[in-house]
Amino acid sequence: MAGLMIQGTGSDVGKSVLVAGLCRALANRGLSVLPFKPQNMSNNAAVTADGGEIGRAQALQAIAARAPLHTDMNPVLLKPQADHTAQLVVHGQVRGTLGAANFIEGRRPLLPEVLQSWERLRARCDIVVVEGAGSPAEINLREGDIANMGFARAAGVPVVLAGDIDRGGVIAALVGTRAVIDPADAAMIRGFIINKFRGDLSLFADGYAAIEQRTGWPGFGVLPWLPAVSRLPSEDAVVLDRAAGRTGEGLLIACPMLPRIANFDDLDPLKTEPGVTVAMVPPGTTIPAEADVIVLPGTKATIADMAFLRAQGWDIDVLAHHRRGRAVLGICGGYQMLGRTIADPLGLEGPPGEVAGLGLMDHATVLQPRKTLRDVRGTALGAPFAGYEMHMGETGRAPADTPFAMLEDGRTDGAVSPCGRVMGTYCHGLFGSGVLRRAFLARLGVEGNGLDHGATVDAALDELAEGMERHLDIDGLLALGRA
Repeated sequence: MAGLMIQGTGSDVGKSVLVAGLCRALANRGLSVLPFKPQNMSNNAAVTADGGEIGRAQALQAIAARAPLHTDMNPVLLKPQADHTAQLVVHGQVRGTLGAANFIEGRRPLLPEVLQSWERLRARCDIVVVEGAGSPAEINLREGDIANMGFARAAGVPVVLAGDIDRGGVIAALVGTRAVIDPADAAMIRGFIINKFRGDLSLFADGYAAIEQRTGWPGFGVLPWLPAVSRLPSEDAVVLDRAAGRTGEGLLIACPMLPRIANFDDLDPLKTEPGVTVAMVPPGTTIPAEADVIVLPGTKATIADMAFLRAQGWDIDVLAHHRRGRAVLGICGGYQMLGRTIADPLGLEGPPGEVAGLGLMDHATVLQPRKTLRDVRGTALGAPFAGYEMHMGETGRAPADTPFAMLEDGRTDGAVSPCGRVMGTYCHGLFGSGVLRRAFLARLGVEGNGLDHGATVDAALDELAEGMERHLDIDGLLALGRA
């Protein structure tokens, strides 16, 4: 019943991956290990076995630990749905909305519930590996904190601070964190890790020693840039800013980067296919006219992102693409956008109202307060698949359209237009099925590899764990967690 927390000098320094790799390394040593993140902010979420939702990073970490997904692994999840508001999810269920004005006060009462989840996890395993959020150096957010030092001190969990050397300034980031945080918070930090190193390690020996000398914290190693990480799903939409465009010939799948894009890892399996390029289209850029397929992704705020899509002129691009006889796929919120109207009579996403969709399908969507959260299995495009639903809307299907999927529980999902070139579904995770991915690509004249994406991710986790065993002091980290 031990614990160890990985915090970072900033966002996107690799905390999620480090926790996943540590979970797999400890699981490979025969330990029972579980992941935990007290508070997460992400629109990428996964459905749990107990009927709730958690951040996808914790889902990946649970897979790394070879443990079933549970809402205790991420008791507080904030899902941004407007510029200054976020949906509040506690123990997997929607509890309301937090705004910038009440953010600190709104999260403060949640610490007891966070600690309840922590205690339940501790009782179930040998060690819990905890991920912080953002950075403890954000001292303006320290009051009422439940994500970093507020949790660490309340739970008595030792902290290891991770710094990203690839972005530069890692010495200042680590030493600066030591300088600005409260001494009692600094006392919780028992060491540091350098992440994402490229090049000759000997060139950093003096820098490593300087960090130890200036902070008083021991180092637990320097982790190089590991190729396996690129085969793991990313949680944060910040990675989309670095998304590549078309590479060579082959099938081009274009996906507009909506401001509130959600569950964009739906497309990750397609990126592994030879001859397939998934191009994320940033704001201010037209959707490529040569695209073979446009995928409209999930979104946390369909109406707001529908307005953004129009403001970018992407609606014109999508309609022109369709007139050229090419395919369009909408997933979840993207499926809602394909229809005639999207209505929010209760003001769940913003002011009550109704907006026009793209009109490529003859259905209407009404947003509802009850969120649908469930794993699904079925058949789509003649192929079996497993995925999950996560949405707050109800969408009717026009008589002329056929179902996209037949589900094992007897329900139907989504729609395919009479021409067969416009498809919509509420099911996330479809393309993880190699058989379905191959069937989808076959409709576009491409032969897919049919590989199981879950097996690809699992192999990458083992590679990550092996790399961490080689380059980090895992024995020391384990001893610290057990102290």
